[in-house]
Amino acid sequence: MSALAGRIDRLNAAIGHGAAWLALAVVLLQFALVVARYLFGLGSVWLTETVIYAHATLFMLAAAWTLSAGGHVRVDIFYAEASARTKALVELIGALLLLLPFMFVLIWLSVPYAARSWAILEHSQETSGLPIIFALKTLIPLFALLMALQGVAQAIRAAATLSRAR
Repeated sequence: MSALAGRIDRLNAAIGHGAAWLALAVVLLQFALVVARYLFGLGSVWLTETVIYAHATLFMLAAAWTLSAGGHVRVDIFYAEASARTKALVELIGALLLLLPFMFVLIWLSVPYAARSWAILEHSQETSGLPIIFALKTLIPLFALLMALQGVAQAIRAAATLSRAR
């Protein structure tokens, strides 16, 4: 089972590393937008939406990688000083009772939402906007799937720690 957790970690790390490059794209595109707007009086709905889509893609695809690296915000009042067994128990309970059920509900609700968008090839309401809202909406169930997989990996690791600590 720990091999499965390792594969999930590697998958999310690869996706996260790839998505991290979008941070550079967001910064460069936003800089170009600001320069164009304030120096030349030019605006671009297409470029503005590209920044928004890249930003959303970055966060949706890198969230599971961030979770695996312990980068999400925690309330460490008790957790920081807890024993390895207590931390593993908190991780297992959190994954099984909070993370996984929420991600399964999100998948259940977002797949039809994204499918409807794909059925009509939904595009921006702006005339010169990007014609790929359906791709953006697909990130929601993908985010939930990657987070659920990472939750499974964390639960496997926590269960292994608890079984060793007996």
